[in-house]
Amino acid sequence: MSKQQFVLASNNAGKLREFSQMLAKEGIELLPQSAFSVEDADETGLTFVENAILKARHASQLTGLPALADDSGLEVDALNGAPGIYSARYSGEGATDAKNIDKLLDAMKDTPEALRTGRYQCVLVYMRHALDPTPLICQASWEGVILTERRGEGGFGYDPIFYIPELGCSVAELCAETKHQHGHRGKAMRLFFEQLHSLLPA
Repeated sequence: MSKQQFVLASNNAGKLREFSQMLAKEGIELLPQSAFSVEDADETGLTFVENAILKARHASQLTGLPALADDSGLEVDALNGAPGIYSARYSGEGATDAKNIDKLLDAMKDTPEALRTGRYQCVLVYMRHALDPTPLICQASWEGVILTERRGEGGFGYDPIFYIPELGCSVAELCAETKHQHGHRGKAMRLFFEQLHSLLPA
């Protein structure tokens, strides 16, 4: 059987790296949508699920390949679930990981430790083609606590300020393998793999 190819409906280098590592073990080659000059889809949905479907359909339509999309973000309880679906663009025009973290730390500067709970959410959508009426949808979350300052150099997004009590460190202090094992994206991918083989051509 020839190697299966999917397009990743994202231009995020961190996501491409994490997903490629996990999919390679299944004999699947993941190609970024940028390899086909595909721009990011407009994320006009109001939920992670809606946005992931929009992204997968957009990438599949423009490449003709099965598409995998992920919409993920950080929900902070003290901020009523913000930044949520706006996690990547939380700090506005020209948002970067550093600016997003700065804005979140500022928004939570008066929040006591006991109320600094939150979770990473990940929704994965797999579409066999752009008109797929039954896309595969997998969702997983990862509970943690928002730190008051950055810790660690690894990961991306909010990883330096997302602390996992049972591991005793921030996500940015974890190696890639441990992050995959415990993290929201790794959990969602394992759910995805459980169902994927029934969808692939024999």
